[in-house]
Amino acid sequence: MTAAKPSLALLRKMSDEAVLRSLMDSPRLTRAELAVMTGLSKPTTGEAIRRLEAAGLVRDTGERTTSRGGVGTYYALAEEIGVALAMSIAPEGVVAEALDAAGTIISSAARPVRRPAEPAGVTIALRRAARDVLGSRQARTAAVSVASPVDKRTGDLVHLPDEPFLVDAMAPATTLAPLVAGPILVDNDVNWAARAEQAARADGSPDGKASDFVYLYLGEGIGCAVVTDGQVRRGHSGLAGEIAHVCVRGPDAQAVPLIAMFGQLGLRHADSTAIDVDRLLSRLPDRGDHAFAVILAAAISGVLDAAVAFADPEFIVIGGSWGSAILTELRAAVAQRPRTVALEPPLDRDNPFLTGARTAAVDALRDHVIAGHLRSGRA
Repeated sequence: MTAAKPSLALLRKMSDEAVLRSLMDSPRLTRAELAVMTGLSKPTTGEAIRRLEAAGLVRDTGERTTSRGGVGTYYALAEEIGVALAMSIAPEGVVAEALDAAGTIISSAARPVRRPAEPAGVTIALRRAARDVLGSRQARTAAVSVASPVDKRTGDLVHLPDEPFLVDAMAPATTLAPLVAGPILVDNDVNWAARAEQAARADGSPDGKASDFVYLYLGEGIGCAVVTDGQVRRGHSGLAGEIAHVCVRGPDAQAVPLIAMFGQLGLRHADSTAIDVDRLLSRLPDRGDHAFAVILAAAISGVLDAAVAFADPEFIVIGGSWGSAILTELRAAVAQRPRTVALEPPLDRDNPFLTGARTAAVDALRDHVIAGHLRSGRA
């Protein structure tokens, strides 16, 4: 049987997508450069550029290059292609970034939030920060990182007992809907950090990505992300990795929920379940309290035992504002277990929450633009 040949329309769509994705990865390219990058012939590349210019997605930059082969015209993405919005909601405040399809930050803004954080105040800060970077335009896509559990079905924040940041539920996607024309992705901050870590480790991984690991975050709040087969696993409702109520060995050798242990050790902020990081760091070994570090590591290693048993990770990343300070003691505790696993510091330490959301927002923008063009029938 003779294989069916792809239709002319399909070939045009494939050509247009290849040219668009190449321009999304480079600030400007000539037709000859695009032909080399895409593997298309120069005439086919030229036809794709013509269609994309007519669709308002690609523009002639007005710049020319001369060579023995003639004059080359530089092409780039059109400004009308739109922007992506990346946002972070954290105890430190709300941060917003507008990004183009190449991933360049066009503008950024920050708004403070009060502690304890009330949903009404955070909602106002979220909306204002987004408007600060977008002005009068709409974003095409958005990704939001939140220091709170997130319902994966709705994108709404879920209030669980002993939450250290938000005191009630809120709906970031609903708040941002008037400002975003396309999809809005909302997830908790540790899941975004795991995605950023996965990208940071991609170059050194045999299969191009870190496929099986756990990311344990230790800061004012505590959380965990599980990556298996290259995917962040969110669970049935999105609450996978919410470890605050895992029972661990407490300071009196009795079983206690992990979050309650910090109260027993006197490490909470007043009238809050948030961990007092400065107080915790002041009691670690470099300040002379080795027994305290051993107690802390024994409790946290109980969470690591559960992660190893259920997820079988290749390694575990220990991140957060005090993760590196307890890493030596954690390694010693894990070494005594029947099943050991490598504990590693994060490669991405510069706001990995926003890094993960930023990448997702730009990827969604690219896919949204390409899908819209292919559906339009202009390809």
